[in-house]
Amino acid sequence: MSAPGSEPGLFRPDGPEAPEPRSPLPWIVAGGVVLIVILLLVTLGRHREPSNPGGAGLAPADPYAASLPITNLQMSQAGSMVGSQSTYIDGQITNQGAKTVSGITVQVAFRDIGNQLVQKETMPLNLIRTRQPYVDTQPVSAAPIRPGERREFRLIFDHVAQDWNQNYPEIRIIEVVGR
Repeated sequence: MSAPGSEPGLFRPDGPEAPEPRSPLPWIVAGGVVLIVILLLVTLGRHREPSNPGGAGLAPADPYAASLPITNLQMSQAGSMVGSQSTYIDGQITNQGAKTVSGITVQVAFRDIGNQLVQKETMPLNLIRTRQPYVDTQPVSAAPIRPGERREFRLIFDHVAQDWNQNYPEIRIIEVVGR
């Protein structure tokens, strides 16, 4: 009887035979799968802007938005004690339509120097309730805008993209609630 593992051919080839050549097919298949996955990730992950810079990436305007012109825009920025900076957009909105408006959702588009969309924010429009001792805002539902009325509003952004071109962003009214 021989000791375990001492049989010829158990761990080493018998005699002068060379090991069987390996097929390259598994490596080719694996490389093809990896290539397909990379191409899918690149294709699906790429964010392409349409060639229409005026509305690229924004929701369509609400039909009643034409009756709610936004005017007298003013922008300001304020820093906090912790080093962050907030950006404010103040303006006026006038209800030139026949509905009493109780809710407005806007989409705000910040662009870079090449007019590409770098930040898009969707938020409710808040009306300014008081200015003294500080500016206080409220939702439109708290004080609906009747036909013919003009109101002041404020939009607040805690962060704006660094490559923003510092121009006024586009403000688009995408939803109006009214009766």
